Amino acid sequence: MNSFPLDDIKVISLEQAVAAPFASRQLAELGARVIKVERPKVGDFARNYDDTVQGLSANFVWLNHSKESLTLDIKSDDGKKILHKLLETADVLIQNLIPGAIERLGFSDEFLKKNYPQLIICHISGYGRNGSFANKKAYDLLIQCEAGLTSITGSPETPSKCGVSIADIAAGMYAYTGILTSIINRYKTNKGGVIEISMLESLAEWMKFPALYVNHSEKKLGRIGSSHFSIYPYGPFKCGDDKVVMIGIQNEREWAQFCKNILRDISLIENDKFKTNSLRSKNRKTLEEIIIKKLSDQKRDDVISELDNANIANARVNDLYEFWNHYQLKERNRWTDVISENGLLKTLIPPVTADSFNTKISKIPSLGEHSQKILNEIHYDKQQILQFTKRGVI
Repeated sequence: MNSFPLDDIKVISLEQAVAAPFASRQLAELGARVIKVERPKVGDFARNYDDTVQGLSANFVWLNHSKESLTLDIKSDDGKKILHKLLETADVLIQNLIPGAIERLGFSDEFLKKNYPQLIICHISGYGRNGSFANKKAYDLLIQCEAGLTSITGSPETPSKCGVSIADIAAGMYAYTGILTSIINRYKTNKGGVIEISMLESLAEWMKFPALYVNHSEKKLGRIGSSHFSIYPYGPFKCGDDKVVMIGIQNEREWAQFCKNILRDISLIENDKFKTNSLRSKNRKTLEEIIIKKLSDQKRDDVISELDNANIANARVNDLYEFWNHYQLKERNRWTDVISENGLLKTLIPPVTADSFNTKISKIPSLGEHSQKILNEIHYDKQQILQFTKRGVI
């Protein structure tokens, strides 16, 4: 039988959308028993974002394997009683309901800490639980805007959001690591505690570098697509076959190698316009013309071969089909199958590779799949469960 690092940890997650499910899925992959509490008949609304993955939502498939699904109307008296029973033996409670909802249901921090001192309570919100923005609706795009990300992402003409839900993912990652830290701390103190994660503050941490750069200089960062605002050449360049290669020059040694082996013009190394990164960045338009002209009669794969031979950082600009079939992921056996109600699906194994513990990937639960089993465990009988179903409690 496999052993997992968190196989003695029980998590109750009142979760929806991305941030909380992303955090709890990673706990589940380490062996924690994650009970996902969903609304009866409807479930996590992310189940219905689309039906592209063999009839299932791509978002839900991504975030919810290895969990158990319990449908529960936590607004009802019976639903609250059931939740109380679950919390008696739980280690972690995660919630990302709308602001104030968990308190209105009677599950305030004070109440939870008093009645379940072992419990680690994790709140995930858009802007935090206090302050003038506390009750403001917070979707990923909106947080990217508030955190200044869209001011430096996109073309000069068009501000753009990141192509994935980066604010949600950041919050989910900090929730995950915060919970792990709290579990370690509980071994020392024998007490749980409260942690709070906001999407804005999570993304703010990731935005600190450009914010420091702007607020401690007289420079204003503009939107420059896939290029870098302070390093050059660092970005996309079109080759003769109309395919694009990403090139990243990080230091003067690489710049010299680039001039010698790719541009084949060593006079550029000490050129007064290009001999330092600051000068290259300042004169990037002139240098861009030189680079594109040199690459215009070469195929991208040939350019990449030359860059690799010169030990210069580069990448193909893959589309999602090319990523899906990336040979590096195949060679490292990063893909596996996961069971769903609609058959086997392809998924990536967790990115942490360890020789001292296993990770777990099990079925993506159908809505309410484990409700009866979980209620049986907390001593509800068949007749009571039938009544709960009739009344819409589960």
